[in-house]
Amino acid sequence: MKKIVVVGNGMVGYKFCEKLRDADKGEKYEVSVYGEEPWPAYDRVHLSSYFSGMGAKDLMMAPLEWYYQNKIQLHTKELIVKIDRENRKVFSHLGNEESYDFLILATGSGAFVPSIPGVEKRGVFVYRTLEDLDAMKAYGKHVKSAAVLGGGLLGLEAAKAVLDMGLKTHVVEFAPRLMPRQLDESGSALLKSKMEDLGISVHLSKNTQNIEGNGKLTGMSFADGSFLDVDMLVISAGIKPRDELAKDCGLPVAQRGGIVVNENLQTSEPNIYAIGEAASYNNMVYGLVAPGYEMATQVVNQLMGKEGKPFQGFDMSTKLKLIGVEVGSFGDPFGETESCKPIVYENKSSGIYKRINISQDGKRLIGGVLVGDTSAYNMMLQMVQNNMPLPPEPEDLILGSRGGDKPAGLGIANLPDTAQICSCENISKADLCGAIQDGQYDIASLKSCTKAGTGCGGCLPLMGDLLKHQLQAMGQKVKNVLCEHFDYSRQELLDIVKIKGIRTYDQLLDEFGNGDGCETCKPAVASILASTWNELITKQDTIQDTNDRFLANIQKGGTYSVVPRIPGGEITPEKLIVIGQVAKKYDLYTKITGGQRIDMFGARVEDLPDIWEELINAGFESGHAYGKSLRTVKSCVGSVWCRYGVQDAVSFAIEVEERYRGLRSPHKLKGAVSGCIRECAEAQSKDFGIIATEKGWNLYVCGNGGSKPQHAILLANDIDSETCLKYIDRFLMFYIKTAEPLNRTATWLNKMEGGIDYLRDVVVNDCLGIGDELEREMEFMVETYACEWKEVVNNPELRAKFRHFVNVEEKDQSVDFRPMRGQKVPVEWAVKA
Repeated sequence: MKKIVVVGNGMVGYKFCEKLRDADKGEKYEVSVYGEEPWPAYDRVHLSSYFSGMGAKDLMMAPLEWYYQNKIQLHTKELIVKIDRENRKVFSHLGNEESYDFLILATGSGAFVPSIPGVEKRGVFVYRTLEDLDAMKAYGKHVKSAAVLGGGLLGLEAAKAVLDMGLKTHVVEFAPRLMPRQLDESGSALLKSKMEDLGISVHLSKNTQNIEGNGKLTGMSFADGSFLDVDMLVISAGIKPRDELAKDCGLPVAQRGGIVVNENLQTSEPNIYAIGEAASYNNMVYGLVAPGYEMATQVVNQLMGKEGKPFQGFDMSTKLKLIGVEVGSFGDPFGETESCKPIVYENKSSGIYKRINISQDGKRLIGGVLVGDTSAYNMMLQMVQNNMPLPPEPEDLILGSRGGDKPAGLGIANLPDTAQICSCENISKADLCGAIQDGQYDIASLKSCTKAGTGCGGCLPLMGDLLKHQLQAMGQKVKNVLCEHFDYSRQELLDIVKIKGIRTYDQLLDEFGNGDGCETCKPAVASILASTWNELITKQDTIQDTNDRFLANIQKGGTYSVVPRIPGGEITPEKLIVIGQVAKKYDLYTKITGGQRIDMFGARVEDLPDIWEELINAGFESGHAYGKSLRTVKSCVGSVWCRYGVQDAVSFAIEVEERYRGLRSPHKLKGAVSGCIRECAEAQSKDFGIIATEKGWNLYVCGNGGSKPQHAILLANDIDSETCLKYIDRFLMFYIKTAEPLNRTATWLNKMEGGIDYLRDVVVNDCLGIGDELEREMEFMVETYACEWKEVVNNPELRAKFRHFVNVEEKDQSVDFRPMRGQKVPVEWAVKA
């Protein structure tokens, strides 16, 4: 058996091991992997998620057990420092040595740090590894502002991380525009505007001369004489290939860095390969994950004696989401191809910029830039890569067809079989169609079978289109079913439940399903039953997820949070005192939420009914923070206190919240009422938002914040309170009856044929003639509302279910806390290397 040593355990090194073990289960090659970091390979593409709640374990490409199961000897925290080419050995910094038959250099890259005086000062960081991120998080707790040096892809990712840390964020870029390698001037200007709307200060054309401070960063001075007062600096100005190991052993390296390789990814020594960001092919280093994966695949093919294809470069088209802004760049984005012509669409009010570059004869797409809306990116990229003909009116690509028909020649059916659908895994249309023909009839099984969509995920929409098209071409019935246990959609199941009078999951499964159910259909049916009959969800607790089962959100460490309802955000001093007393009695961490409520964290499951009882006795009720239901209706003080208010926002918000409290729906619901157009309650970011006018109220619908923010859209204007409630009744019940599971109202609207115009016809104009029915159904929900906490408190049988161990009264002794700013928080979860 021959031995392969892999130096570097990043994403590309891991992918090499995965591909190798898919082809060889350990019968032909013995594999050892050396990584200098304490963790197994992790996902650097999504590093910024580390600052928004994702842990190190969540970023792992595979657990440690995977290496063991696949007969791979993984050495963490061990750096290879020397290669002996003559004797085919490598040496680590610990003094260990290992021989090899084939050596794979997947050493990746490090952060490029410009030679600016002061980079060694305290408060200056690079953005590259988990250790870098931990250092940033620790330092960031003690500062108020941070700058990111670099306005490219990596720099803007770092800016997202800094923003998530709650720091005043600056981006400093040497070039005159952001993302200069991907975006043209207009696209970059729009991106800059969107970033500034988020509170990020952008400084362009800045040549940093010095990092100021006496041992500790205090600011940055620039060549133009200006100065930026800042507490922390993150350098993310590019990458530098880790080629020092190759250079020391005499392997050629490129002038601009990188280990020189041929089209077979071989160095000057045929049994030593270089892949990923460490490799330089034709003086080009590829800093994206997809080309690294392709390199790994081709090296595995060679080692296994399979027919491969020479590596001859890679398309560097990019689609990603930067700080909530969709950005895409493909082909020739700047129109540098001779005689090509640009077509541009720009809508500054909606934050969308689209540019396509077409050939002189108008027959081929050359490239383009997309900012704000990248929905057409995948198909446009396919048109460039496969030299597909343009539609008769090329502007249809960015404007949509104005005649109602899809432009001829477009669509998944017209892609050639060789079209690359997933660039990360180099999966073609033919590969996916073959898997579908072999019985992979859903996205999950397609991903498992082919690995397509398991990288960056950008190809998933195209995979979905291809799956639907191929199933139809095969004569298969394409139906939107809930899961394998129910051959019905959510909408159909809701009708079945209502018409047949079904009250339990077991009854529905017995009469209209098969098998024992799963984690997909159980909570979905639980939601349907609650939305239809409005009965206490704890009566069928085994089909609920953990949060609904215990009427509280489970938190890090295994304890729960308690959030009583505070309608409209209005609360008396007496109720505030009660919350303080309860929190103190049960030693709970307290925080004011963004929805104008008070959250109490750290409650043990066995204490929940006792806590609820004390709150209920003081006049509180469940805030449903745990459920797919109405959370809050936020308000400003309105005309009662504010000099600018034109309507009583608080009173109306309380009326609205108390009307829809407890309403179960496909996803959570949030509302708001603003007393004037200054919009202090942020109503246009809610599922339904109400803004006061001199004549009454404007009603907005289908907005949301979160990871994919979307502005709500005006449904009706200058309506009175009674009409406003009627329209909300209809809107919410129509959403409950027609939305897919776990679709927010924004997603529901985006999928709706006819969009807001159709929704307005249904809700306002009653074009379907169901307005009265929707209102009656909502009235039933209002009349049958009951506080879930109160039902548990008053029912000994239900109350007895709230315990950590089912057979003993003991408490969970593993729950542990640490002090922070006078309160307690859970201890950090340790990550074992």
